Amino acid sequence: MSVVNRFRRTALVLCLAGTVSFAWAQGSAPTTYNVGATATGVPFTFLDVKTNSIQGMMVDTVTAVGKAGGFQVNVQQTAFAALIPSLTSSKIDIISAAMLKTPARQQVVAFSEPVYSYGEGLMVKSDDAKSYTTLDELKGEVVGAQVGTVFLDMLNKKGIFKEVRSYDSIADMSRDLSLGRIKAGLGDQPLIAYQIRQNAFPGVKLVDSYKPVNVGDVCLVVRKGDTETLARVNKAIATIKADGTLAKIVQKWGM
Repeated sequence: MSVVNRFRRTALVLCLAGTVSFAWAQGSAPTTYNVGATATGVPFTFLDVKTNSIQGMMVDTVTAVGKAGGFQVNVQQTAFAALIPSLTSSKIDIISAAMLKTPARQQVVAFSEPVYSYGEGLMVKSDDAKSYTTLDELKGEVVGAQVGTVFLDMLNKKGIFKEVRSYDSIADMSRDLSLGRIKAGLGDQPLIAYQIRQNAFPGVKLVDSYKPVNVGDVCLVVRKGDTETLARVNKAIATIKADGTLAKIVQKWGM
């Protein structure tokens, strides 16, 4: 074999190897991500009984992120308390729900750039006329919050209540509150406000005078160490913020 032919053959092999390597790299990023969302988090996430699908602000957001990031999303109904375990066990790849970023959660999972920010809301019976401003004014009372939320942790850490009850959903907590079984409930302020506007929580109200102390960011959540997905998601979030898509989604859901 001549030197020229040997050179040509070597060049061809290197070219083919480079092409295969490039194709592998291009195809390494998933084209579809399984997304966990709750069925009881209106307007962030909820089950639309008409379509039997999960809808809401965070569903629209992760769908828009997928479009901007060049991937599909498969939204799956997941109980709030099961979201992080489902993520860490690889049953889902992304959490898109009303989940606040906290230091404790950051030890276990990775959070994207924020897509929305809010604090806790205090819910009482409609005929409770007291203008509560802090949780200290509920000392010695029976209070409640949804299981798996930072608000339940808040109440337990205060250590001033007669009893702290946990609920699977804010709707369950609202029913106990309206029946007088608890004095007050703590939960996601936008979620409670939306439900009350929709007349979904009869007999209860949000306390306008209450000042939230746990204001935080809602983000998309991925497995800790999954830097590729996190970078992909963050780039897409920047895109939908810049082009106004995220603002339109927030406006659509009255938030």
